[in-house]
Amino acid sequence: MINLLGFNIYINDLSKVELDRKIIINTINPHSYCISKKEVVFQESLKNSNVLLPDGIGIVWASQFLLGKKIKKIAGADVHLHFLNIANQDNFKIFYLGASDQTLSKIKKRITIEFPNCNVATFSPPFKSNFSEKENEIMLQEINSFQPDILFVGMTAPKQEKWVFHNKEKINARVICSIGAVFDFYAGNVKRASPFWIKIGLEWLPRLIKEPKRLFYRNFISTPKFILEVISFKIFGKGIL
Repeated sequence: MINLLGFNIYINDLSKVELDRKIIINTINPHSYCISKKEVVFQESLKNSNVLLPDGIGIVWASQFLLGKKIKKIAGADVHLHFLNIANQDNFKIFYLGASDQTLSKIKKRITIEFPNCNVATFSPPFKSNFSEKENEIMLQEINSFQPDILFVGMTAPKQEKWVFHNKEKINARVICSIGAVFDFYAGNVKRASPFWIKIGLEWLPRLIKEPKRLFYRNFISTPKFILEVISFKIFGKGIL
């Protein structure tokens, strides 16, 4: 664990994550860092994670630049695969919350083939910014009636992290993991960058080329802000955001 820019970030191998109690796993990247400086609840959600993973080459760079510590990027897709392997080995129950019924159906079908020992259930919540009390009750009921060992939440940041933060005491699951875009990756709706781009730290580039409108702000506004924030910490010992 390292303290970077005020966040305690997990830097060990995923195999070292202890599963003997309820844990909440989130990820942080330069864009989510910038959002967290404006959204107090989101920042609280990230800071209260049991495991906060460095999912972004910018976080890896900041660690090296500020602390002289070389760390490895751990993407949401890596976490997903890691826990699927554990679930398949131990016959765990997995629940997917988020995305459309069509996407969830693709995920379930693929898991049946690749991880046949996993027992999978899914639920597609309404596509809206905020859920009503009744909608929230239904979501919790769907999860808890299944009693999953692992809950994957894919409602995009910061919505998914805030939802988990507000409902963590009511969720009956051992591992609660917010992984956003991984739902679309695994379902085959969106193709993840090849290992070549991931290895050289440019996983974001092919995605930007494919989805320039959606990812413009993240890459051309948040990233420069994050770089200036890190430089400010280096020079003045405090940020500018």
